[in-house]
This record gives sequence, C-alpha cells and structure tokens, in this order.
Amino acid sequence: MAASTVKVLGTHPSPFANRVLIALNVKSMEYELIEEDMSNKSELLLKSNPVHKKIPVLIHGDNPICESLVIVQYIDETWTNGPSILPSDPHDRAISRFWAAYIDDKWLTLMSGVGKAQGEEAKAKVQEKLQEALVPLEEAFVKCGKGKTFFGGDNIGYIDIALGCILGWIKAIKFMLGVEIFDVTKTPSLVNWADRFLEDKAVKDAILEPEKLEILKLHLTKREVANAN
Repeated sequence: MAASTVKVLGTHPSPFANRVLIALNVKSMEYELIEEDMSNKSELLLKSNPVHKKIPVLIHGDNPICESLVIVQYIDETWTNGPSILPSDPHDRAISRFWAAYIDDKWLTLMSGVGKAQGEEAKAKVQEKLQEALVPLEEAFVKCGKGKTFFGGDNIGYIDIALGCILGWIKAIKFMLGVEIFDVTKTPSLVNWADRFLEDKAVKDAILEPEKLEILKLHLTKREVANAN
C-alpha cells in the first residue's frame, strides 16, 4: 500500500500516538506522520476528529479513525497479513481489552500525578502507588505471556502496545526527576519485558529517547497532554 494512503495525526512525544506508530510498524505498514501543534490545531485535525479534537487520528484513505486503542484494533483487523496484535481466541481478546482498559483508566491516571507531585515525600507517595498498580500487570504478564517474550507471546500484542507506549516517558521521568517506577524487586518480569520491548524493531523509531523527551518537555504543555488520547 502506498505511504500516502495511511496518515497519522499526532506528535512524536505523545505515548498515545506512539501506540498507533508501533501497531503500524508491527504490521510493516508504511505511513506518514503529520506532526500536530496542539496549541494551534490544524484544520485537518479538527475535521478528522470534530468530537474530541484530539490526537492521534489515523487517516486511511479518506476515512479518519480516532482514539488510540480503537485505532490499534482497526489496524489489526484491516491488515491481517502481518502478525496479529489481538489474540484470536475470544476469551484471550477480552482479557487483553480488560488490561488495556486498566492501563488507561487506572495506571495512566496515576502517572499523570508524577509531574504534579511537589517535594520528595509527595513524589515517593506517587511512586509507591504506581509501583503497587503495576503488580497486577506483573501477574497478567505471567499469565498472558505464558513464559514468552511479550504479553502477546512471541510477538508484540495489544497489552504490550497499551503499556509500552509510556516507557519512553518512564525513562525520562527517572532521568529528570529521579523517580523509579519499574521496581525490579516488585515487578521483575515487567522490568525485563520493558527492556525487550524498547529494543524491538517495531518500537525503536516510534519512541523517543529520554534525553530528547527532556528537551521536548517544555513544548509538551498541559494543554497538549489534555488533547491526547
């Protein structure tokens, strides 16, 4: 498929846009990333996502699809010649969707508190809550991964993309604030998983290095975060 028929409206620092890029990379799809300035939204974004006016948006031909996890499912169902992102078994698919919802509703909500924490005590409390919220995902990795490389088994799957999209910022938070979120004593499997995920060829070009995220953090305003999903 020609690159011009698949476009992604997003920003490279956005973990939600990263989900879409990783899913397309898993499928070996060519695409064009159109960088959005969320303080001055383009007419294309407003037209493509008139309800929420947020990134990311996948434009396939003339058809826009919104919401990062919805887009990932669309990619998986549309390009079936690549590795499957969601499991084929209905029960396993439901479990994958459950944990993806947990990540968005529970864990990423807690993540938003890291930047708001003032003082070492407040940071320590947020860190503890995040680490505790990762414990169920540690258990989910053992069950879903069945001793293999990823949540999805041998290949990157739906839960991997849902959680892995934030790993660049997790490393940046450690780099900038000294807050350690992935604790090898509490979630050793996830620590090893994170290293493997970031080294995968589908991920390397999609997630920016911590040093680049630190440079860009001044441009990633609260307004931009609020306009990503």
